[in-house]
Amino acid sequence: MSTDLPRSLADLSGELQARRLSPVEVVRALLGRIEVDESNSFITVTAVRALEEASRAEAEILTGGFRGALHGVPVGLKDLIYTAGVRTTMGSAFFADYVPDESATVARRLEAAGSILIGKTNTHEFAYGPTGDRSYFGPTRNPHDTTRITGGSSGGSGAAVASCLCYGALGSDTGGSIRIPASLCGTVGMKPTFGRVSKRGVFPLSWSLDHVGPLTRTVRDNAMMLNVLAGYDAKDPHSIDRPPEDFTRDVESGLGGAAIGLLSSLYFEHLDEEVEARVREAVEVFASLGARVREVEVPNLGETLRAQRLILAAEAYAVHEERLENEPEKFGEEVRERLMDGERPKAYRYANARRRGMLATDEFDRVLESVDVLLTPTLPIAATEVDRREILIGDYEENVRSALTRLTGPTDLTGHPSLSVPCGRTTSGLPVGLQLIGRRFDEATLYRFGHAYEEAVADTF
Repeated sequence: MSTDLPRSLADLSGELQARRLSPVEVVRALLGRIEVDESNSFITVTAVRALEEASRAEAEILTGGFRGALHGVPVGLKDLIYTAGVRTTMGSAFFADYVPDESATVARRLEAAGSILIGKTNTHEFAYGPTGDRSYFGPTRNPHDTTRITGGSSGGSGAAVASCLCYGALGSDTGGSIRIPASLCGTVGMKPTFGRVSKRGVFPLSWSLDHVGPLTRTVRDNAMMLNVLAGYDAKDPHSIDRPPEDFTRDVESGLGGAAIGLLSSLYFEHLDEEVEARVREAVEVFASLGARVREVEVPNLGETLRAQRLILAAEAYAVHEERLENEPEKFGEEVRERLMDGERPKAYRYANARRRGMLATDEFDRVLESVDVLLTPTLPIAATEVDRREILIGDYEENVRSALTRLTGPTDLTGHPSLSVPCGRTTSGLPVGLQLIGRRFDEATLYRFGHAYEEAVADTF
């Protein structure tokens, strides 16, 4: 990004409100950056629309009509979030030229807040893949090393934010698809509590597991975006009616006397040694900030992860059953094979998996009664090479897709909010992320912890 533009959404918002920066100038600078970027972050760049919206925002701000923190701020939307009049592809051949008549609720919320849509970000085909390298429009590539994956399925959003092509972007998270690219690209990603953010107008992968949330460069920016996104939607059957709140309210509160639980089982098994080292170093930072850290256990985590994966497979097949029967050749080979696996689970296994989800929610709730947050690595590995599908972690061999979702999947099933925050890099310069898991509908506490850590390590990586 041009050095005369602020790095954070919060700083940009302040400059726009004070009329020291023009939304038009900002959009033009970002469009120039997108033209030469090599990450393949965007499927559709809405240049004409963005400049028109920027001109309108500038006029409104100049005449005292400032709408709030996102007014005049350029953002990206994962290309399975419907946008009226703008191509929405799902990263697939089926919808390569599809233009919706109506926008998703989250898109309309952002538009009402005055944000500027700069483009639709690349997604793994139909969001069914944590690597981000299987899209009809080509793989997204990691800005830190373009031979490596961004993670998926919201890889375009993660890469666009990391590359400073927009000031925030939306993703969806069913097995980790916001937190995975956040970790691999070095950005902040929030999977909110299930039901906190409307999914209406977002193409489904798994009806009962999908979440929508923001990716940003800072924790405060993320909270600012969630302020706009959160809210009840009567047309979304999964939406939960909660009073409005300011998710930035506690970010400066500090961590004195706070309690952190380290989940040792599952979450600290089979980790790349550099990833574990960065996360352990982060734990020491939290302790230095006054937080009490102790090990805790959530039972049956392996069963919970297996249940999440079974539900995802079964529901993804149900979403695509007709397309699989009528035009299977239009799917990419890998996604088609994964979808077909969803035909096999028996009904009683799906029922057992749903029951495991209810039990797991209670199990996480009980542990979170004794601590403020749970801390884990976001992922056990850093970014792998594009197209790679097997990895050796120490002496443990694992499928890359399995590794990428192993630590994120459980809270997609339970619905607990989960925040990924950058916590350093490997010796080869690849980002590492830590994950904070909180009580349901307590995103503000996750932002408080994330911001305290972010401030403590500012400019160190």
